[in-house]
Amino acid sequence: MPMARGVKTGIIGAVFAGMLGVAGYGAYNIYSNLDGSSSGTKPAAAAGRDEPLSAKDVADTAADFLTAWSSGDDAKAAKLTDSVQTATAALAEYRDKAGISKVAATAEPTDSATGSTATAGPTGAIVSFTVKATISYQGLAPKVWTYGSTLTVGRNTVGDPAVKWAPSVLEPDLKDGLSLVTGLATSPDLDLVDRHGKIMTAEQYPGLTDVFTDLRKRYQDAKLGGTPGIETYVTNDAGELIKTLYVVKPGTNSKLKTTLDARVQAAAESAVKKYGQSGVTALDTHDGTILAMAANPPGGTNYALALQPPGSTFKIVTATALMTAPVTKDTPRLTPNSVSQCVDGYAAIGGKPYHNVTPNKQDATLAWDFSRSCNTGFIRLSKYLDSDSLTRTGEKYFGLVGDRRPWYTGTGTTDGSIPGGTGDEMTSEMIGQGQVLMNTLNMASVAATVRDGRFHQPSILQDKNLIENRQTWNATPLPGPVRQNLMAMMKLTATNGTAAGLMTGMQQPYGAKTGSAEENKNDRPTGWFTAYSGDVAAAAMVMQGDHGNKSAGPIVADVLRAAR
Repeated sequence: MPMARGVKTGIIGAVFAGMLGVAGYGAYNIYSNLDGSSSGTKPAAAAGRDEPLSAKDVADTAADFLTAWSSGDDAKAAKLTDSVQTATAALAEYRDKAGISKVAATAEPTDSATGSTATAGPTGAIVSFTVKATISYQGLAPKVWTYGSTLTVGRNTVGDPAVKWAPSVLEPDLKDGLSLVTGLATSPDLDLVDRHGKIMTAEQYPGLTDVFTDLRKRYQDAKLGGTPGIETYVTNDAGELIKTLYVVKPGTNSKLKTTLDARVQAAAESAVKKYGQSGVTALDTHDGTILAMAANPPGGTNYALALQPPGSTFKIVTATALMTAPVTKDTPRLTPNSVSQCVDGYAAIGGKPYHNVTPNKQDATLAWDFSRSCNTGFIRLSKYLDSDSLTRTGEKYFGLVGDRRPWYTGTGTTDGSIPGGTGDEMTSEMIGQGQVLMNTLNMASVAATVRDGRFHQPSILQDKNLIENRQTWNATPLPGPVRQNLMAMMKLTATNGTAAGLMTGMQQPYGAKTGSAEENKNDRPTGWFTAYSGDVAAAAMVMQGDHGNKSAGPIVADVLRAAR
């Protein structure tokens, strides 16, 4: 496009009136004035290449370059550099591609006391300056873009003072192979909004930092409405946008509608801040949509999605497997009232002994073992299970398939797995140890499945059609009596078991399950807690948080109360 040229404006003026007493070149200090230029005489045109530059050499060269550039005389400005041909092309491209019709470049003193305009650099004296670039683009009202840059004054190949040419002279982000362009942005900016239409940012909700980064990367180019703005930006040789520098005319942002609830998310953010290395996820039990997901510390490992042994929270799945096990003459139907002794140190035939944090109870029932988190009460019932019973139960009723069938929630998640096994592996998996791995999203979904009676594939997007590889999941509903039994045992846990006191005042119906899992015997266990209240389920994990009722439990309780 044709570009208007500015007129010489006398910008440099008195900025260079004082001596530049700061920068050196070669092995000399520029305070040295061997050529007598401090008296006001011009230096010899063919001064030796190793002879130091005086302060006036630097000031005059920088002033002449900035004045020529500002007046629109790019040819003169280029001749004041050590690479005339390259500078000529770059100065022309700067005006043409970026739509810059006028430049006003002014040197900035770096020392207010002396008025010095330069600092020492490895190849000469560095002069800082401010650019006011007037952008005129396709009939839009001109806009003035102000930014700072620097140039270096050294000597050219024949020894004359010259600006050491580099693309960054024109704008600090420019390098070889990059161009400055003004035009239509490649796509509209993307706003992430919650289920009520409220815009959410990572600055407001730092526990979602990596999730928001992932969502923007995945859906930046999706057709979500909005119009791109007119921007000045840096591109590479392939025309790809590297960095936006200035917005000439704002566009209309597109909106990615998430299922998050800003109020519940705020509660989740506040709750995890109380514990190091913690995470929490909350779901709508009706459809599995994600209401909140937060991790602490933000920006590091996402502990809401980190896979860890889930401890006794996994007994929800184990209890389901036990209550749906085939009935034989040796294994009658199990119910919450079935007796299973809680005795510390019990070992299945040929297996290792297990320990409890609860007192022994000879007449303990499955419901008591569940609510008090008695490990041996569960392991005593291992004869009801086959090597793959937990694996099949997790898949059939809770959608826990791991890599074999990912959930595809709309953001990057790694789903839990139940490998199954025999002997000590099977008994360890029964209590959420061994090779079983879950994250808070998985365990929140387990609690949601109990509450609703059917597994719903979690999602963080309102429009599930946007999710790549998303498939409809037809899980088997929990058998009615089994679901009622699970709800009764989770209610007992919340009222008279290991979660007692944490769910007080919660919306009905409610239920909970605590857990802890040891990764290293030298560390405190990881605390787990999963629960539902009303139509919301949540799960939390605190690394080395000890028992779940002390660490993860308060996090979940805060989130569930906020969701009422």
